[in-house]
Amino acid sequence: MEKTSIKITSKKLDLQECYDFVADDSCGGISAFIGTVRNDTKGKEVKQLEFSAYRSMAVKEMQKIADEALLNFGIKKIAIHHAEGVLQIGEIPVIITASAKHRKAAFLACEFAIDTLKETVPIWKKEYFSDGEVWVNAHP
Repeated sequence: MEKTSIKITSKKLDLQECYDFVADDSCGGISAFIGTVRNDTKGKEVKQLEFSAYRSMAVKEMQKIADEALLNFGIKKIAIHHAEGVLQIGEIPVIITASAKHRKAAFLACEFAIDTLKETVPIWKKEYFSDGEVWVNAHP
């Protein structure tokens, strides 16, 4: 039985797919983190975002995060899916779902996964404003 689902795609992310992957009769809780494109950054109006990934490395790093979450939080399954390409306001660039016997483990695993993903995974975000654009969270 697969315990992790890792994906980087230029297609629209599917919350139901992530939910269905982690659903398990032995689990009493499923937690989800859904990142959405917001229309404002530090008081500036955002028009759209563009995500670019070093795919092979990003998938490896996302797998490490999933493996660590399984080991450290006692969860049953975890899905980490990230979008690539241009996304409009309200669209979804990242979905993380986790299932566990008890809800707290699922909550903590999702929080760990998104925080670590933003710190370590080579996925870059370009914010487009009415007066220009800027790359943010670029990894060294």
